[in-house]
Amino acid sequence: MESRGRLSLESICGGLPEELCVQISSGQQIVKIRVEKRKFGKEVTVIEGLDGAVYNLKEVASRLKSRLAVGGTVKNDHIELQGNQTTRVRHILTEELGIPPENIIVIESEETG
Repeated sequence: MESRGRLSLESICGGLPEELCVQISSGQQIVKIRVEKRKFGKEVTVIEGLDGAVYNLKEVASRLKSRLAVGGTVKNDHIELQGNQTTRVRHILTEELGIPPENIIVIESEETG
């Protein structure tokens, strides 16, 4: 497994329990949320920066899809959700996954509708 500058769970946690380790590493991640325009004017919310070593991206995507009642997928280490879900995704990431709000960056689109 390639690390490409990422810290492994073992190097962050040493011998700490896994629950504490996840909490520590989630506090160090920077998550970016942005909205992309696709074909026919459809909007897609893209969530990047969640570490696959800490979170199972498919499980996180499944939780987000069911909570938001939208479709979505996991592609190339990021999650894509149908529609503009930035506010609701930010709330879920903060409340349910324990990611600090200051570590979540919402990238506003340059185009105005």
